[in-house]
Amino acid sequence: MLGASWAIVLFGALFIFKIFISFGIVFALFVTLFFIIVSLFLILLLDSFEVRKETLEELKKQRKLLEKIYAKESE
Repeated sequence: MLGASWAIVLFGALFIFKIFISFGIVFALFVTLFFIIVSLFLILLLDSFEVRKETLEELKKQRKLLEKIYAKESE
């Protein structure tokens, strides 16, 4: 998922630059840079959600394991 996101940023930046180059190179660079910054923030957000999901799954596994250990000790 993250690889596709990086590809979208790369091709999106090239596409945005080509669209806005007719308005001037400075404006095109500014808009492209803005697009890249926003896209990188969204990729960071996506990665953080993915890490959080993996952490939650790991905590669920640990909880089940601890419940089994506690049940054996209670007997």
